[in-house]
Amino acid sequence: MTPTHLELLRRLAINDEHALTQVMEGKAIDPPLLDDKTSALVKLAALVAMEAGVSSYQWAIDSAHAAGAQDTEIIDVLLVVAPLVGVARVNAAAQALAPALGYDLEIQR
Repeated sequence: MTPTHLELLRRLAINDEHALTQVMEGKAIDPPLLDDKTSALVKLAALVAMEAGVSSYQWAIDSAHAAGAQDTEIIDVLLVVAPLVGVARVNAAAQALAPALGYDLEIQR
């Protein structure tokens, strides 16, 4: 771990206002160690965990595509987080991801 990361983690752990502001503004580590594609896929995973709305998924998918992610990688994110977030979140995410990826799910009930 770099000294910069360790210090940032320490400051976040003590609820340092300046550190929190930097993180929320996306300015905590410059340059960031994660590339744009990885960052976009991590954000998508967070949206799955939060059971986000369709428009949030669309934003995340557009960002991931712009960073070079393929649809299969986007779907793999859902598969990776599935055991952690549970069936209900996976189901909701799949229903929101499909149209955001341009796929029409004809769900038979």
